[in-house]
Amino acid sequence: MVEVRVAQIGLDRTTNSPVVILQEKDGDRILPIWIGPAEASAIAMELAGVKFARPLTHDLVKQIIIGLGADLRRVLITQVKENTYYAELHLYQGDNHVVQIDARPSDSIAVALRLKAPIFTSEELLEEMSVDLTGPDAGPGQLDANTLRDYLEKLDPEDFGKFTP
Repeated sequence: MVEVRVAQIGLDRTTNSPVVILQEKDGDRILPIWIGPAEASAIAMELAGVKFARPLTHDLVKQIIIGLGADLRRVLITQVKENTYYAELHLYQGDNHVVQIDARPSDSIAVALRLKAPIFTSEELLEEMSVDLTGPDAGPGQLDANTLRDYLEKLDPEDFGKFTP
C-alpha cells in the first residue's frame, strides 16, 4: 500500500469538472480523480478549516462513526473500473472487528480528512493511473504548479477515469 495525501483541488477546464489531486506521501506521482462539485466543496472546506454551525453530510458521517465507537483507520482507493474509481472505508471497533464499507473516493476523502485518517492506494493502481508532474520550480515532494495547470488544461478525463456524481 502507498499512502497518498490531498495535494490540491483543481478544475479540468475542458469539462468544468473538479479534480482532486492525490500525491504519494513520499514521492512525486499524482493520482487525479474527477469528482462532483459538492464533494469538491466538502474537501476544500475541510482543507481550509471552514466549520459550519450545523453538520454537513460528511460531518454527520464523522459523528456517526464516532458515535458507534468506531475508528476510521484508513481509506483505500481500490480500483478503476469503466472509468470510475472505487474506494473503501476501513472502520475498526476495538482491535478485532473490522468493517469495510464501499464508498466513492470523493466521499471517502472528505470523511478521512475530517477524522484525520490516512488515505492509501495500491502500488499497482498508482503505477497504472499516476502522473509524475515534478518540474524545475518544484521542491522535494512538491508539485510544480505551472506544470500541473498545463497538464490539467490538456487532460482528457477519459484518460484516467472520472466520477459522474
